[in-house]
Amino acid sequence: MSATKIVTLDELRANKTREKFYILVHGKVYDVTKFMDEHPGGDEVILAEGGQDATEAFEDVGHSDEARALLPAMLVGDFEQDSTIKLKSGAAAAQASRVAGAVESGSNLMYFLPLGLLGGYFAWRYYTTGSA
Repeated sequence: MSATKIVTLDELRANKTREKFYILVHGKVYDVTKFMDEHPGGDEVILAEGGQDATEAFEDVGHSDEARALLPAMLVGDFEQDSTIKLKSGAAAAQASRVAGAVESGSNLMYFLPLGLLGGYFAWRYYTTGSA
């Protein structure tokens, strides 16, 4: 039984070009260079996860058993355990940013739209019932 290669953070980040592309999923590093053109979601989905933890993006999509069966053939090694840097998925960071922006920009609308509709309803009721 051979020792599993340990991939460092620097090595993971250095291998994010089309010539050699590594992703990190569940603490294991995979070389997906040859698979990028075949990926059903397109290569841009994989490219967005270069140099960072792609676990959340991988699981959010809900990959099939067939997709998971392809991973062992692409395994480079385990990610270094002593890395104190928390890696965040690019897709997860982008989604969190969009959600935060939507909540901030929509917060005023969440209050004033229902109040405006309620006020419009009472005005309509007042003028259509003939109350004066």
